[in-house]
Amino acid sequence: MNPIDILSTYYPAGSEVRRILFSHSRDVADKALAVARRHPELKPDLNFLEEAALLHDIGIFLCNAPEIDCHGQAEYICHGYLGADLLRGIGYPRHALVCERHTGAGISLCEIREQKLPLPQRDLLPLSIEEKIICYADKFFSKTSLGKEKTPERIQKSLAKYGADSLLRFQALEQLFG
Repeated sequence: MNPIDILSTYYPAGSEVRRILFSHSRDVADKALAVARRHPELKPDLNFLEEAALLHDIGIFLCNAPEIDCHGQAEYICHGYLGADLLRGIGYPRHALVCERHTGAGISLCEIREQKLPLPQRDLLPLSIEEKIICYADKFFSKTSLGKEKTPERIQKSLAKYGADSLLRFQALEQLFG
């Protein structure tokens, strides 16, 4: 099944959340592919990269974020691991890792515990090159300002609110890919 067919299972045609998700995910996929093409020495799997970028936010409908037409029960920060659970359930374990590891600049077990986040008790940090590229590309696009790319400076200012570790991880990604 291709990513659009998978997304269409959960996001009905004509819905506002579908429009938002598809626009955001396409922007992230295009940015991720551009980063990957600038860095062929990293040998990213371009087909997987595009598929995973399109699917990285599949779990948003399970969260309560009315500003993007999501009316689920979970806190928004849970969308990554909830999407990962969906993808594992339909046989996409590698794509699932991208889902659960893209939030913020990744989230460590220490941060989950210190901030008492409603997340699985494990590191949710991007490991593979594709996970890192998608995590990085995702930071440039918001679902509330579709099509508008953020600057690295704006991203850093936003991430700084979540602690020095998150900011340092993004800066490392910026150094690698920027």
